[in-house]
Amino acid sequence: MQGKYRALWLNDDNFLEVIDQTKLPFEYETKVLKTTDEVVEAIKDMTVRGAGVIGSVAAFGIYTASMEVDGGYEKLKEKASHIRESRPTAVNLMWAVDKMMELLKDSTDLVGDSKAYAIKLNDEEALESQKIARFGCDIIEDILKQKNKTKINILTHCNAGWLAVIDEGTALAPIYEAQKRGIDVHVWVDETRPRNQGASLTAWELTQSGINHTIIADNTGGHLMQNGMVDMVITGADRISANGDVANKIGTYLKALAAEDNGVPFYVAIPASTFDFDIRDGVKEIPIELRSEDEVKYMRGVDSDGVVREVLVTPKDSPAINYGFDVTPARLITGLITNKGVCEADFDKIREKFNNH
Repeated sequence: MQGKYRALWLNDDNFLEVIDQTKLPFEYETKVLKTTDEVVEAIKDMTVRGAGVIGSVAAFGIYTASMEVDGGYEKLKEKASHIRESRPTAVNLMWAVDKMMELLKDSTDLVGDSKAYAIKLNDEEALESQKIARFGCDIIEDILKQKNKTKINILTHCNAGWLAVIDEGTALAPIYEAQKRGIDVHVWVDETRPRNQGASLTAWELTQSGINHTIIADNTGGHLMQNGMVDMVITGADRISANGDVANKIGTYLKALAAEDNGVPFYVAIPASTFDFDIRDGVKEIPIELRSEDEVKYMRGVDSDGVVREVLVTPKDSPAINYGFDVTPARLITGLITNKGVCEADFDKIREKFNNH
């Protein structure tokens, strides 16, 4: 830790360097973000993605911005607003920016203090990820005991590993912990159209760790649950309302419905920074990002000559719509796996567990 994390780090020149997730799984490249505009663009174009990592980058983005404003807090506020507005759904982004600006309001050394605060914030997030891993893996062990099984099949949607949340992830953190505990775990990996974060990022991460997994089309999960091939579902989240409604990558709601219909436990793993206590009804109030239709109409891959290409997969003149997220109502969620333990997706239970956060 201390400014060095798996998905992002301060390099030897004290600039933020990140893994370019748009290049994975075919190429491993990094980007150095030296300006506020570069930080904002990296968040917008999904060079970095995943609610936690967006927040992490935003925190270091304030540090980056502080080097551009000659010690002026009011000027820093303008740049902070620019970072804060780069994407609308993942609340970790807003939380990180607001937290940094609150800490810096009386600073006489914006550059030095912002760097120190960003490192502290990210170190704390990394420690939360480790706790999520342990609490989530305890659930895995309980399910194995209940079913008298030695192997567990877990379905996940989108990417919520260390590329998305430093430094172990959220949804994948219990899976990594299960591997450490010697549990035989297999992961069903939703491809997660249209950006294919599951097929490209989750599968890449699991491959790096040698974890048994199978990529499936997004519409396969219900069939697997119906036929007893899924023991539990774990996803991450981009925002959770005070009453426990969960905004996550588009398609999550459908998995929750299938899980409910087939008696499959459905868990959501999150750091505390993902809660938005100002929102009481997630379905009605959480803003849903509408992204470019080109993400639906074009796909990226490697051709037979080994060249990475982007290809059109729809009629050129057909319109498309691209909602980035959906909201899963609290009633469909078995539990929230947090750094403070497992919590029911319920207003009173959430308030009781996180009232001092």
